[in-house]
Amino acid sequence: MKIIELKNIIKNYYVGTIVVRALRDVSIDIEENEYVAIMGPSGSGKSTLMNIIGCLDTLTDGKYVLNGTDVSFMTDNELATIRNKEIGFVFQTFNLLPRYTAFENVMLPLVYAGMPKKKRLERAEQVIDNVGLSDRSHHKPNELSGGQRQRVAVARALVNNPSIILADEPTGNLDTKTSIEIMTLFEEIYNNGNTIVVVTHEEDIALHARRIIRLRDGKIESDVINENPAMANKTNAEVNS
Repeated sequence: MKIIELKNIIKNYYVGTIVVRALRDVSIDIEENEYVAIMGPSGSGKSTLMNIIGCLDTLTDGKYVLNGTDVSFMTDNELATIRNKEIGFVFQTFNLLPRYTAFENVMLPLVYAGMPKKKRLERAEQVIDNVGLSDRSHHKPNELSGGQRQRVAVARALVNNPSIILADEPTGNLDTKTSIEIMTLFEEIYNNGNTIVVVTHEEDIALHARRIIRLRDGKIESDVINENPAMANKTNAEVNS
């Protein structure tokens, strides 16, 4: 089943009278339970593509179908509803609310979704446990390490059972050992049947994915299956040993 269908996507920005062509006729299909990395140098269009996939930005032309719903030209309010239902975000800067505990941060999307209190408490507790942070759930972000904060962000992304996990440079603020721990967690999430799209400029992070899409100058330069994701896992084992 196709989760993401992007057809002939064009995205232009306007700087005064100058047209910046960020995406030029991009077409991508992503199936359920795929693990995809999107790569490209600065200015390649990968951040623009992430924003469109995440319903954070609208397209200039083309068609975007997300989990069977055409979201191509939805209003901002409609896109916000779709985001909360269909997409779990993991950001480089964690984006946690500093006054809330880890547990409260994870539970917040369920509050927005209108889930009854008892159910959201149970669900938040479940995903906190799944990412291995039950013993830190009542600590605030400034009381957690970078890796623990990212685990909270991953739990928050998972809590609504979204169609896709969309991660933007998820290890950008982490050291090597912690980065490997987070990518191992992503591996577990993928093996549990989730669809993951990671936007990164780091080759070693992309190697964890099963498919790597490279952009250049707003176009797809290559779209290949990663035949040996075990290479990334082997590197993990070497670092952890």
